[in-house]
Amino acid sequence: MMLPFTTGSAKPEFNSPLPRAGRADGGLRELRRSDDDFQAAMLTGVSRTFALTIPQLPHPLSRTVANAYLLCRIVDTIEDEPMLSGARKDYFCRQFLRALDGGKNAEQFSRQLAAALSAQTPVAEHELIRRVPRVLQIMRGFPVLEREALQRCVHTMAHGMARFQLRSEKHGLESLDDLDQYCYYVAGVVGQMLTSLFALHSPEIARNHDAMMELAVSFGQGLQMTNILKDLWEDYRIGACWLPRQVFAEEGFNLDDLIRSHGSREFQRGLLRLIGIAHGHLKNALRYTLLIPAREVGVRSFCLWAIGLAILTLRKIHKHLDYTDGDQVKIKRASVKATIIACRLSVKHDSALNSLFRLAGTGLPLTAIPARWLPPQTFHESIDHAL
Repeated sequence: MMLPFTTGSAKPEFNSPLPRAGRADGGLRELRRSDDDFQAAMLTGVSRTFALTIPQLPHPLSRTVANAYLLCRIVDTIEDEPMLSGARKDYFCRQFLRALDGGKNAEQFSRQLAAALSAQTPVAEHELIRRVPRVLQIMRGFPVLEREALQRCVHTMAHGMARFQLRSEKHGLESLDDLDQYCYYVAGVVGQMLTSLFALHSPEIARNHDAMMELAVSFGQGLQMTNILKDLWEDYRIGACWLPRQVFAEEGFNLDDLIRSHGSREFQRGLLRLIGIAHGHLKNALRYTLLIPAREVGVRSFCLWAIGLAILTLRKIHKHLDYTDGDQVKIKRASVKATIIACRLSVKHDSALNSLFRLAGTGLPLTAIPARWLPPQTFHESIDHAL
């Protein structure tokens, strides 16, 4: 699970017109499809959210970010496959990195992983794994600096995900620090990558690169924590739990009793604390977005839509702390449309955006997160050593 580049365990069914393996004309039709059309079709299958937001970015930035999303989703597919052991997930992550760097045949990796996926992995992701060679082919056509930004992100993500899978966290992470580390692996690095891509796209954005990079990891964590809360029960049903035991223990709740006692006040107090932390990270996400020049409407919109949808999700969770399924806290289409309209009307006006954020967050707990927030230093040292 990873966001800004994930939707967690509950994923939409695949309904794109991509050719299926085994059709006689499938290969020819795929060759006729442009790279942009191919990636758009894949996005439609694996993420309705990013199929909506990525096209807001100016071209060719949208093409690069779409490819980055698909690369990250490949790693996410490995992580979410319930029939693979931690060791097997680690193996496939390493094989994918070899294919990413050109050291392993992409077709061979694609066939091997496709054969290992169960029916519990959505059809859309089966299709994505079959199309790994083309996704990598598109990436290799990018300018060197863009390609390197994508590879750095995917390397860190894959190493980190494999590390946590080997730990087999079925009853929660030990501490809030562990949650910070996990969110860095699966989302903070994406925030850093996007910042690099935005700066390469625009000299004006590049002037604020350092200030934005200080907020990028926090931006990613705000989105990821929202996903963790939304997908709590879907993840738990496939044997994963990303809640920090320490936080709930401090409220008098043992995560071993999650199924039996999740309606307790103690558990809900733990949820409220996490909502407050996620809200604080999203406040930093808005600060990040306001560092993007107002004339960069597409880049601002891409960020604002994600922030707006996350805040609305936190509001739903806050209102239904006794939820037992992600569908119970799912945002309605009317709310999505209203968020998009509000963002479009306010995208160039910082004061209006600040007011909208405060209004949307009314009633939510809020924990202040330092502007230069980063996971523990020892974590970064371990990443550097691993890479």
